[in-house]
Amino acid sequence: MSKSQKVVVVTGASQGIGAEVVKSFRRLDYRIVATARSIKPSDDPNILTVAGDIGDPATAQRVISEGIARFGRIDTLVNNAGIYIGKPFTQHTAEDYAAVVNVNIAGFFHITQLAIAEMERHSSGHVVSVTSSTVDAAISGVFSVLAALTKGGLNAATKSLAIECARKGIRVNAVAPGIIKTPMHAPETYEALGAFHPLGRMGEMSDIADAILFLDSAPFITGEILHVDGGQSAGR
Repeated sequence: MSKSQKVVVVTGASQGIGAEVVKSFRRLDYRIVATARSIKPSDDPNILTVAGDIGDPATAQRVISEGIARFGRIDTLVNNAGIYIGKPFTQHTAEDYAAVVNVNIAGFFHITQLAIAEMERHSSGHVVSVTSSTVDAAISGVFSVLAALTKGGLNAATKSLAIECARKGIRVNAVAPGIIKTPMHAPETYEALGAFHPLGRMGEMSDIADAILFLDSAPFITGEILHVDGGQSAGR
């Protein structure tokens, strides 16, 4: 197995956008370290799966260490893992808050620290996080405070980390999706959810994967929050 092939770590990789990102990178002959709480082993020798809670520092450590042991390098980290709990703000429980912060914030923090430490050894790398368009464009009737709190934090961290890492040869970007057709949305809701976007439809998982691939292939872009939201963040 050639050590010249690039290697990408994808969190939240078992379904939805994460699974689409894995497929898209494999089509470009990347080797993949794919992690999710309940991910299954892969028959593809170029895909290493690591099951675990991404908010747990021990999971992050296993993902990076096993990835290095198997493939010898980490070129890109895609922080895709995230959860959304939609409730009016005053109805959120302490358990809701802890769950969202665990995945959206701790899940970013621990693995990004370890990935960047590895990238620093080679003076090269790219971190891209999947955030949310609702950070910039709240929608009446869509309960998004915990999403704004956590994903907004990731947008801010993306810019800060991009500047910190720029002279080290490491780029840091984010993709902010609108509402995407994933398994979390029932087909009968597509028309209503599509109406929240100026383009009049929901996005496809491939739209997000394509945006991530674009950023990964754009060496002069860092600190960017790329909105892939059908115009949602621009106004309605």
